Amino acid sequence: MKDQQKYSFSRITKIIDRLRAPDGCLWDQQQKKEDVGRYLMEEAYEVIDAIDDGSPDALKEELGDVLFQILFLATLSDEKGEFDISDVVDIVSEKMIRRHPHVFGDTKVRDVEEILSNWKEIKNREGKKEIKDESLLRGIPRSMPPLMAAHKVTGRASREGFDWKDTDGVMEKIDEEMKELREAVSGGKKDRIENEIGDMFLSLVNLCRFTGTDPENALKFSLRKFAERFSFIEEGLRKKGKSPRDASLKEMDNLWNKAKEIEKGN
Repeated sequence: MKDQQKYSFSRITKIIDRLRAPDGCLWDQQQKKEDVGRYLMEEAYEVIDAIDDGSPDALKEELGDVLFQILFLATLSDEKGEFDISDVVDIVSEKMIRRHPHVFGDTKVRDVEEILSNWKEIKNREGKKEIKDESLLRGIPRSMPPLMAAHKVTGRASREGFDWKDTDGVMEKIDEEMKELREAVSGGKKDRIENEIGDMFLSLVNLCRFTGTDPENALKFSLRKFAERFSFIEEGLRKKGKSPRDASLKEMDNLWNKAKEIEKGN
């Protein structure tokens, strides 16, 4: 089995080399790191979709697409004499061994919190961060989706003691932000409205942390629910020979409420 895996890995790298060759694919020849980085993000989201769908075949295919983009990026770097995929494997292997001394060394830990504390300390020693000179919020990718970044930022601040004591404090903050948002909307100034909506989002992310809710999953679930209900509206109107543009808001609201009732019945 090990030899077969090695052969498969070698095979895909040879395919990429062939695509990048002078007599290969013109499109692949023109790809830059920035291009492949965007494709990698898209493929990563498709991996999440495959996980949510619970399809092993889909997950296998999407993981292959992610792996292809990673290998393609490594190939571009190799062509410039920067590093190759072996260097990537070596550095991450060394890093994982170094950051898990409770597994690969003699370090003793009591719980997950101590594991995370050790991880952070090891990163500091590696020179990734200087505790005295740099913020603990450093290292959060600029391209990370804002909702995900907000969850990570507030989580790090919480571990340093900057947080509410309980959920009630967060709920009070949400009420406060809602009041300010209403005032901003009444004032009609776009920049202030945008500012207050951002504060509301951040407060809701904090509520997610306190309730153990993943904000990305929560929003994803609501979006899926909205799409299913709207599809129900479209189907209901189609039976009447209508489209949403032809229907009244009351008609669509009635169908929306019917979709909600069906959901409750399930």
